This record gives sequence, C-alpha cells and structure tokens, in this order.
Amino acid sequence: MTIRLQYGTPAKVFHWLIVALLAVQYPIGWLMPDLHRNMAPGAAMTFHISFGITILVLTALRLVWRLTHPTAPESSLPAWQRLSSEAVHWLLYVLVLGTTISGWLFASYRGWSVSYFYLLHLPMLGSDNEAAGRAIDGLHQAMEWALLVTILIHIAAALAHIFVYRDRVMQRMLPG
Repeated sequence: MTIRLQYGTPAKVFHWLIVALLAVQYPIGWLMPDLHRNMAPGAAMTFHISFGITILVLTALRLVWRLTHPTAPESSLPAWQRLSSEAVHWLLYVLVLGTTISGWLFASYRGWSVSYFYLLHLPMLGSDNEAAGRAIDGLHQAMEWALLVTILIHIAAALAHIFVYRDRVMQRMLPG
C-alpha cells in the first residue's frame, strides 16, 4: 500500500460532498417542526433522514477509502499539530457515523416508517420504544452539537493554516 503525500480526487470528492450535505442537514434539523409522540414525520423529517443516510453511506465509503489509500501527515507540521489533526479527523468520523446512526435509531424507536427520498423504504433498526427513543434522542442531540463544535475546530485550523501559518496544508484538500 502506497502512502500518498496529497489527498486524491476521490478523497476530495467525499470530503466536499459530505461538507455540502452537512451544510444542508443542520438547517433542516434545526428548522423542522418538533414532532410529538403520535405525530407522523412529514417531508422535513423524511429529507432530514434521507440526507442523514446519504451522509452515513458517504462517510463509510470515505473511511474505507482513507484506510485503503492513506495520505501521509504534512511533514512540515510540528508533532502536536500532526497529532491533533489526526485526532480531530478520527473524531469527525466517529461523530458523523454516531450522529447519523443515532438519528436512524431514534426514528426506529419512534416507530416511524421512513423512506429514502420517498423512493426506498428504510429498515427499522429497532422497534417502537418510548424510553429508548427519549434516550437516543438525547444522545443524537449531544452528538450533533459535539459534531458541530468539532467541525468548527476543523474549520478554524484550516483557516489558521491559510491566514496565520501561510503554509500549503489546506491545498491538500482543495480541488485541483
């Protein structure tokens, strides 16, 4: 297995597609109406879940790609930056996967029959269970906030490399 110095096109495509979908996903999640116990999910929830499933699949594919096509850490960085970068990247994987799976579990524990963009019925990951639904909803919300904070840290670090350090670290993930 060859370790590359730059991210390849597939890694960049996965990264920027997931970024775009998360930029859509967060506003949908925050703006959709609150659904109470016996309410059926509407279009907003269907799209929220559908985008979540898309993000889940793309993240899983990106993780497989990363494991099979490793990219060397930027050698010009101090050890603490390489280590923190690696930690944040793995935390992003864990939080994206955990947030999307917990959202799907929440829908399942609510007993909602949901579809993928009205095209494909999604399997239930659990059965209707009010207590489990409340617990997983709390976990889902905590993970979405932790993910948002981690994303903001990731963006701040990228901007620091552009404007403060003025190195070429960010160029490794930019198109072209």
